[in-house]
Amino acid sequence: MKALLLREYLKLDFTDVPEPSIGGEEALVEVKACGICGSDVHGLDGSTGRRIPPLVMGHEASGVVRAVGGRVDGWKPGDRVTFDSTVSCGSCLFCRRGEINLCDSRRVLGVSCAEYRRDGAFAELVAVPARGLYRLPDALSFEHAAFVEPVSIAVHALSRRPPALGSTVLVAGAGIIGLLLIQLLRASGAGRIIAVDLDETKLEAALRAGADAAAKPGDADALVARETSMRGVDAAFEAVGVAATFGLAVRSVRKGGAVTLVGNLAPSAEMPLQAAVTRELSLFGSCGSQGEYPACLDLIARGAVDVGSLLSETMPLSEGERAFRRLRERESGLLKIVLLP
Repeated sequence: MKALLLREYLKLDFTDVPEPSIGGEEALVEVKACGICGSDVHGLDGSTGRRIPPLVMGHEASGVVRAVGGRVDGWKPGDRVTFDSTVSCGSCLFCRRGEINLCDSRRVLGVSCAEYRRDGAFAELVAVPARGLYRLPDALSFEHAAFVEPVSIAVHALSRRPPALGSTVLVAGAGIIGLLLIQLLRASGAGRIIAVDLDETKLEAALRAGADAAAKPGDADALVARETSMRGVDAAFEAVGVAATFGLAVRSVRKGGAVTLVGNLAPSAEMPLQAAVTRELSLFGSCGSQGEYPACLDLIARGAVDVGSLLSETMPLSEGERAFRRLRERESGLLKIVLLP
């Protein structure tokens, strides 16, 4: 089959690779659409340590069931599906509690690191556990269904510490997750939403998504002070995962406020310990999602979350190398590219 292979860092090849085999509890899915995640773009150069070549990346996908294993019930060839990017064991303490994102043996499609390697969906076919399949609403396109994974990340992040109605919220980072957070915050009754990003185009997108104010990092402190009468925001969501935006999120919240960490590009960041202690801040980590796919599919299908506004372009999988290059070069106005095998 054809796949987009990360042969070595900074080198992608559209080439032939062996078709994946499936176990008794797995399904073989013919991929119809797969979005390029920011983590894939950063993984391309090895900076995250989670895309060790050779690897077929890709985890934001939808498609059609091609075949199922002998112990799979409820699914058949031809079913239109998406699938959870998290591969969980189903039997550990956390899986039994429904916390599949915390599974002791957690794997992620399209990721290879020191602990494991799992090829992903930048390919004609991908093998996934059948328990992670979700049926697509009839009217939902494959391209829009490919957004369910990032939508689920934003939904799960909001569930970690939902801001109170009318609260003032900072979103640090206006990439796809940040923009989805802004949409969801607006829909859930947030009062004032402040977006921060380095990219002017993304700040404009944040305002269209529902932010009330937006600024680049150098102007963010003054904007927060002005918008909150010097008090600080009630809650902040960090959607990048680097030290600078982590620091911004912490210093932007009021006393007793909450910071939710969603991005994880950098492995570590210095913690302003005294500020967190003396201002009695609450710090929440948010990892992936926890079975929110059905609700997210419904949000997308009903238009409650507008993923169409985030879809910049679709391109054939054969042009994947060019798509990655455009994203890596931060082409103006480019938000999400979905590849079509």
